[in-house]
Amino acid sequence: QVQLVESGGGLVQAGKSLRLSCAASGGTFKSYIMGWFRQAPGKEHEIVSTISWSGARTYYAESVKGRFTISRDNGENTVYLQMNSLIPEDTAVYYCVAAVARSDDYIYKQGRNYDYWGQGTQVTVFS
Repeated sequence: QVQLVESGGGLVQAGKSLRLSCAASGGTFKSYIMGWFRQAPGKEHEIVSTISWSGARTYYAESVKGRFTISRDNGENTVYLQMNSLIPEDTAVYYCVAAVARSDDYIYKQGRNYDYWGQGTQVTVFS
């Protein structure tokens, strides 16, 4: 059973940066696709970003492209989300997700493809 624990959320002024971390345990981290979803009040979960085993393949939602960067450290079993130029519309609970993958060619954009979800960390951006 994989456990995912997020950290790094908080209250930040628009234009500033935050870095989220997600520590994984209980599985073979380097064989998982990792990602971040978010859920704003009254809205559905939406994908933010995802990264393949080695980090060679990444995906970003259009709303965060150019501002957010996903990365992973397979030696530390941790995935990161660097969030720059934050805007109030980024306010949400951010969830770390993991999915078993057959190869480094895969990344998933749908929440239903992810086997494991963290508890979430709140990010609030004020103007």
